[in-house]
Amino acid sequence: MNNSHNSQIKKANRPDSQMTSAKNFMMFMSVAGAVAIAPLIRIPSAIPAQAQIIPVAQPTTSFANPQLIYTLTEHLGTITSLAFTPDSRTLVSGGSQNDGVIRLWDTTTGKRTGIISRAHKTAVESMIISPDGQTLASCSDDNTINLWNLKNNKFTRSFVGHTSNVLSLAVTPNGKVLVSGALDGIRMWDLLQQRPLATLTRFDNLIYTLAISPDGQTLASGDNIGVIKLWDLGTGKLIRTVPAAHSNTVTKLAFTPDGNTLISASRDRTIKLWNVTTGELVSTLTGHNSWVNAIAINPNGQTLASAGRDGIKLWNLPSGELLNTLYGHTDWVSAIAFSPDGTKLASGGFDRRVNIWQGL
Repeated sequence: MNNSHNSQIKKANRPDSQMTSAKNFMMFMSVAGAVAIAPLIRIPSAIPAQAQIIPVAQPTTSFANPQLIYTLTEHLGTITSLAFTPDSRTLVSGGSQNDGVIRLWDTTTGKRTGIISRAHKTAVESMIISPDGQTLASCSDDNTINLWNLKNNKFTRSFVGHTSNVLSLAVTPNGKVLVSGALDGIRMWDLLQQRPLATLTRFDNLIYTLAISPDGQTLASGDNIGVIKLWDLGTGKLIRTVPAAHSNTVTKLAFTPDGNTLISASRDRTIKLWNVTTGELVSTLTGHNSWVNAIAINPNGQTLASAGRDGIKLWNLPSGELLNTLYGHTDWVSAIAFSPDGTKLASGGFDRRVNIWQGL
């Protein structure tokens, strides 16, 4: 029932540990403090009816039974990463193995609008777009992080510092700090000045996934042995460790839009919801018959999508109810992402296809 398959990630040899210099640490303390992010304005739960504002994200869009509107077939390998631009008009997709290519798609027409043909030497493991929509960051098994100008899809620069596969990227809501997770630890980068900022941890197991809280204050990391850690981005200090969060690799982490819950997916076939404040397990979602490769949360905070060998599963987050399973791929589903406006879901698979689903 739980048939494994060869991982798409080649485990690099772990190099000898190096100590972070005092200079880098002081830079981290000063710059990280300087770019500390003010919490987002929180709307009180009890708002007078006349003061209520309908969000642009259109939370009434239902994903209980979305329609497949486009299938994009230009990739030559497994789809490893998907990201929408802030205006939801463009989808960016990255491939693996011999397809180190990034493609850009118009989500309204399904037409390709751009291509970065030699984005990386090997697999594009993760991508993220800055909140202002100007910069695309991509990372790879080639140990590098590349920055691209989305106005013209041109290369800007590389961040070189990791000595092993870089598997995950996260960016603060104000777009100032980029965080990268790799098989050799976690690093922070100043995205505005495009320079190294700090090394958060080295060789702390093998970091597979990262997520940053909506207020920009907390970083979550997940590793190869099922450990989840929470970090204070302002000080660089470890807040909490959940030592046995999962019994296998943590493949994906995501914070709910209100920042109160951290959701984790794993190769142990489960999805877990954690109370960010206490670190306690809130609930466990079971239903996948093998690895859960990816998760994504609709911006309205109501729907969770998860991907695996057995398709895409849609969950009602408040209740934990399984709403539907989508079978638009002929092989493992490896990447998923919701559009920022909450109306579309993109999925990518081992079948080399990118699907775009429209909520009703």
